[in-house]
Order: sequence, then structure tokens, then C-alpha cells
Amino acid sequence: MKTHEQIQQIALEVIAEEKKAVESLAGHIDNSFSAAVETIFCASGRVIFTGIGKSANIAAKVVSTLNSTGTPALFMHAADAIHGDLGMVQPADVVVCVSKSGNTPEIKVLIPLVKNFGNKLIAIVGNTDSFLAREADIVLNTTVAHEACPNNLAPTSSTTAQLVMGDALAIALMACRNFTAADFARFHPGGALGKQLYMRVSDLYLQNEKPQVTPDTPVRDTILEMTTRRLGCAVVATPVPGGCVAQGIVTDGDLRRMIKANTDFSSLTAADIMTPNPKSILDTEYAVNALGLMRTHSITQLVVVDSQGLYLGVLHLHDILREGII
Repeated sequence: MKTHEQIQQIALEVIAEEKKAVESLAGHIDNSFSAAVETIFCASGRVIFTGIGKSANIAAKVVSTLNSTGTPALFMHAADAIHGDLGMVQPADVVVCVSKSGNTPEIKVLIPLVKNFGNKLIAIVGNTDSFLAREADIVLNTTVAHEACPNNLAPTSSTTAQLVMGDALAIALMACRNFTAADFARFHPGGALGKQLYMRVSDLYLQNEKPQVTPDTPVRDTILEMTTRRLGCAVVATPVPGGCVAQGIVTDGDLRRMIKANTDFSSLTAADIMTPNPKSILDTEYAVNALGLMRTHSITQLVVVDSQGLYLGVLHLHDILREGII
């Protein structure tokens, strides 16, 4: 068994080797890369990724990224393709084959069939002298000097290079499509990521009580309002046409400061102990922006207002936590 230091050194060497593989890709981003992006972008069909072995796993991951960023994509395993799955390829589709050697038996069988169909063929390949590279319409070079494997055998640096090249394709296509955060949200409605992209303050605060007192409300009644509404605060609001405007907020921290500074609270009002100009947020804002505001100011509540600045309610950090947005 290796020592801790030896194990850590091995890991550092792997990272360094794969870093070199990724950095070397910069020299291969040329007109061929632009042509590949343009070919996929202009195609009226889908982009179909294929490969064998570890390269197939990379191809499947890139397909997932493409689909989530606005480029319709399918994965077709090269071995299954020559046993019937080739039927998924339609005339307008672009085929991308991922391979380190470009000479595996399955690839040599598959590529002529794709070419006979008349589909555009893009190769992400680590051997530019291979059968795949010679047959492809466009070649994206992912050659690496050395695998991170000490025997230079297990696909490590080469698959990392393939993955980065695939990600570069996906993000370039995303930019060409002017794919926005709103578009991203449509494809990611579930989980914490989806909620960050579509959930708004109005989806959260309405379930809460609406703690509210006036500036001249006695401290005792202010505390009762805080306790009854169970949000750890009371908003100090004054009436205006159409509703109320928040003048301040009383929180647990304000109560502690009041106790420290006074021995007699009987004559105090909400206005005497409130924090003026409380932090607020529009009800139409994204919930994740509310979370950012709370973090910036180290607070747990925000006063929710409408576009006219009228007080609507209170959003609490727990509301965001409950939805798993963090």
C-alpha cells in the first residue's frame, strides 16, 4: 500500500498530465472547429454522437449537455449502430464520431455506412492519420502526448480532451443560438438548479403571515405581533393610497438592543426601536436573488414590495431553504 504522501503525489501528477492535455487543445481550435459549429448550427436535423468504449461514454455526456443547451442531440453506440440502431440517423442529421484511435473495428464498419447515407461526418479524434480522420468531412483534433495512466494505456488524458472539445462545441452552439438563462430554465424545471432559474419571490412569501404594526404601536404589542406571525419580525408600515409603505422593521436583534439600552420599555413604540429603511425586494424577483441579498447583508428576512413600493409581506430565509434552492 502507498503512503498518504505517495497517493497524493500520484493524484497531482494525474491532474498535471490532464491539464497539459486540455491546454494543448488550444492549438487545435481553428477553422475546422468553426466549420463544425456552423455545420451543426445550420443543420435542419439533429446531431448524433457515436463512439465505442470510453469514447462512447464521453459522447453520451456531450449529448446530454447539447440537449440542455438548445441543440437537439442523440447518442448512438457504435456497436449497436451496426446492429440496427443506425436506423435513428435521418437524412438531415449530422453525425459526430468520438474516438481516440479512429481505427477500431466498429468505427471502420460504421463510417462507410454513414457516408453512404450522405450525412455530414465530424470526427473528434486523437489520431489524425486514422481511418476515421481520413473519412470525416471535418476533423477536430484531440491528440494527447501521453495518458495520465502510468502505462500510457487507460484512456484518461485522451477522454478528458474529448470531453473538453465536446463542451467547447456545446457552448459555442449555445452562444450562436443566443441561448439565455430563461431558455435554460425551460429545460431544467426540476431540482435546485431549476428552482434557481424560475422560482420567484411571489412563489414563496404568500404562504407566510403578514406581520405589520404602525410606528406608534407599543413595544408590547409589537412583540406580540412578532410572536403571533412567527417570522421573527414585524414590519413598521404607514398607510398610503392603495396600501402601506414599510418605514422600518423590528427583529429579534432590535429587541436585544432595546433591552440592553433601556430598563423601562413601557413608553417605547415600534418607531423607537425599529431599523429604518429595511431591505426589500420586488415580488417579481427571482428567489435566488433574494438569497443573494440576504447573504450580502447577513439578514434572514426581506420585506416584499410591489412595483409601486407597497408592502406585500415578508420572505424568510427558511422559505428558500425549504425549497432546496441553496
